[in-house]
Amino acid sequence: MDPYRNPFAPGAGSRPPEMAGRAEILEQARIACGRAVRGRSARSMLLLGLRGTGKTVLLNEIAKIAEDEGLLVSKVEAPEGESLARLLLPEMRKVMRSLSTVSAARQIAERGLRALRGFASIFKIEIAGVGVEVEPEPGLADSGDLKYDLPDLFGVIGRAAKAAEKGWILLIDEVQYLKEPDLSALIVAVHRMAQDGLPILLVGAGLPQVARLAGEAKSYAERLFLYPGVAALDPEAAALAVEKPLEDDGASIAPDALAAIVARTHGYPFFLQEWASAAWNIAEGPAITLMDVEASYAETLAALDEGFFRVRLDRLTRAEIEFVKAMSDLGDGPYAMADVARAMGRSAQSLGPTRANVIAKGMIYSTDHGYLDFTVPLFADFMRRQA
Repeated sequence: MDPYRNPFAPGAGSRPPEMAGRAEILEQARIACGRAVRGRSARSMLLLGLRGTGKTVLLNEIAKIAEDEGLLVSKVEAPEGESLARLLLPEMRKVMRSLSTVSAARQIAERGLRALRGFASIFKIEIAGVGVEVEPEPGLADSGDLKYDLPDLFGVIGRAAKAAEKGWILLIDEVQYLKEPDLSALIVAVHRMAQDGLPILLVGAGLPQVARLAGEAKSYAERLFLYPGVAALDPEAAALAVEKPLEDDGASIAPDALAAIVARTHGYPFFLQEWASAAWNIAEGPAITLMDVEASYAETLAALDEGFFRVRLDRLTRAEIEFVKAMSDLGDGPYAMADVARAMGRSAQSLGPTRANVIAKGMIYSTDHGYLDFTVPLFADFMRRQA
């Protein structure tokens, strides 16, 4: 079929043509945004899921919802090693400048812009244009301790947004890469906004360990956030994600072909998009047959192996690769750390640093005390294919 008309979107963070199985999460976000901008209590959210489940896509959809509800939107990705202060300063400045154009909020927002200059100075952040045109605001957000300064800045934004009858939503992807003090300060700031009834929401997305990291940073985090799980799609939603775009384009897929894609991708959204896209390109059309699906399977695996899987394996050292290989050789997870150590002929204690490094790189996570699993779906299959 015509590759120019291929409806599927297997790119990283690309919106699939059919947002199957995510209506409940999006409705929760819509309600939270609507309540916040109306001055009602609203809970922030942390979206938790493995790689390739569509967390980034959901953040982008929530950004659209928030804009429709009248909130100002900031979206950032937490890179490894970057400080939260440096990450957020440009976004906070943009929001304050926007609010300063509303007469009812101008005085508060201009005070916030002055505070940002002191904040940038104390945290040694050099970003062109930040606060150059204003003098610092002494005593506001200039302690040099993020857990005190960030709530101050959020408070200024919240009061200005309230005066302007707006709100602010901060969307942070890859939350697991935030350093513990930064995550703690962020949680303190969101908690303060909830206590003060200010229209600020945080929606973060990250790997499953984020819930534990948040709880370790601040014990009240489990009550502060909603934690929607972004998992593989159930068979009905997975089938809809493939079948509906085809129908919308005047094409179709045979029931046995659809069943094969759903079963062998285990309902993971990225894999569904990758295989359906390959099947479209190989089919003569207008219907995708089981033969088309089987013929495109090798191409799909090759694309996943050289892209989705390989890019993650290449981040690991030789010792770390041996560690994840030992895991995959045991079959499918979760994996007992004791079994991994035994398979490598090592003690669990001696493997502690390697385990910690692989977790820090976002490749594995602790599912329970003494147990590990991959953050990348079907990664164990990939490792066994390499062997």
